[in-house]
Amino acid sequence: MSSPEMLLQVLRSQLRAAGMTYKLLAERIAMSESSVKRMFGQQDMTLSRLAQICKAAGLALEDVLRAAADATPHADTLTLPQEKSLVAKPHLLLMATCCLGHWSLEQVLETYTLSEPEAILLLSELDRLGLIELKPLNRYSLRVSNAFRWLADGPVQQFFRQHVVSDYFGGNFDGAGEALLFLPARLSQPSARELVAKIQQLAAELARLHQNDRRLAPAERDGFSLLVGFRSWEFAAFTALRRAPPHQIGPRNR
Repeated sequence: MSSPEMLLQVLRSQLRAAGMTYKLLAERIAMSESSVKRMFGQQDMTLSRLAQICKAAGLALEDVLRAAADATPHADTLTLPQEKSLVAKPHLLLMATCCLGHWSLEQVLETYTLSEPEAILLLSELDRLGLIELKPLNRYSLRVSNAFRWLADGPVQQFFRQHVVSDYFGGNFDGAGEALLFLPARLSQPSARELVAKIQQLAAELARLHQNDRRLAPAERDGFSLLVGFRSWEFAAFTALRRAPPHQIGPRNR
């Protein structure tokens, strides 16, 4: 489904939710009902007309545009070449991380020692890579879904393991809204798969909260990272202390 189709689909849905019929909308924007129906049917609507319809229906234009962007299908991951391009340039990876956190260009410049021309070039490169779609006035929209994740054992994950993990675990995890849990357990494969499904649900919940809080002022939000690992594993020093398995007695030893 193309972006205009998705936008009009979202608009129809929000008009219905607001109890706005084609007839009532036509009266409020001084058009005939047949013309309104034809405009929606032919998917022919200017931005000024969209703004007029939203105003007449009591809808916020930015909410309609955001809902359409969120509903547009996007990829959940980047490709291997895309990730390799990111890790090859630390500044580009920084800008990608900021974009995934929905930072504005102004926030990036206020926080990091990047010049404005350098930051704009980084945004342009992310646009060419397909992570974002760069718009006028250096605004952008993501080309990846809310369920975005880095490739398993891909270039970015390898980079994080080499350079980021020790820094991440260097904290005490005792600040407001912070937690660190390490919980060993012995599970069957069905139970392990069940827990993986719950981890995926947690990731979806994080994406939902992240999306909702975008409406808050920057001062009301802080940067958090969720790092979840789950695998069949034993600390190597513990494995070295395991008893050797008893030798099975074969037919020749009886």
